[in-house]
Amino acid sequence: MSNQLKEMCKSLRLAYVADIYDKVPFENPSQYLEALFQQEFELRETAKGERLIKKAKFMNDKELKDFQWGNQVKFPPQIDRENLGNLHFISRKENVILTGSPGTGKTHIATGLGRKACRKGYEVRFYRVADLVENLEKAWNEGKLQSFRNKFNKVDLVILDEMGYVPFSKDGAELLFQLVTDWYEQKSLIITSNLEFSQWNRIFVDARLTAALVDRVIHHAHILSFTGDSYRVTHALSNFPS
Repeated sequence: MSNQLKEMCKSLRLAYVADIYDKVPFENPSQYLEALFQQEFELRETAKGERLIKKAKFMNDKELKDFQWGNQVKFPPQIDRENLGNLHFISRKENVILTGSPGTGKTHIATGLGRKACRKGYEVRFYRVADLVENLEKAWNEGKLQSFRNKFNKVDLVILDEMGYVPFSKDGAELLFQLVTDWYEQKSLIITSNLEFSQWNRIFVDARLTAALVDRVIHHAHILSFTGDSYRVTHALSNFPS
């Protein structure tokens, strides 16, 4: 391709045509142009998905398709594995709560759902809850809380990982409650926790605040329970000689 044609593609914002034009089979002009532009669209969507994945800041690159589904995941009546993977809960602004023992795959599924959502064009953010609360407290102390809250205005899905691993200060709990209240019925949440809802008092201290938070989180929510042994422990034990 000549430099002039490359410049034309650049001016028309055809980011991939210059790289793929000679790889598309030619049968007739109409078929060729349609196939060429179809590949341009597909490559744009792929690149957009990867940009959104980078912005989401996942802790790992686990994919939903790699999860070893077994009997350890108990679905509620209104949703099954296929419906969960279709991500319809995001457009309906519903929540997904994953509860159960550590190491049973909750973060894997949460991350896999988040990465798939990015590839479908959704804005996603991933936080360990303790890190989010730390960021909230820092923003509050620096007088930048509203600016921090505004960062989520265009986000479709927020993943809150490891709810309950670290207790919060009273201020931290109240700031997180304010943020979840902002998001209520405005966006979807995926929350992973090793605690049952009745045990959330351990981390939020204030019983009334805990009840109000749980009420908002479980309204319009699909709650999946994880049972069985930790994958990590089982894998580690399998490496020991018998």
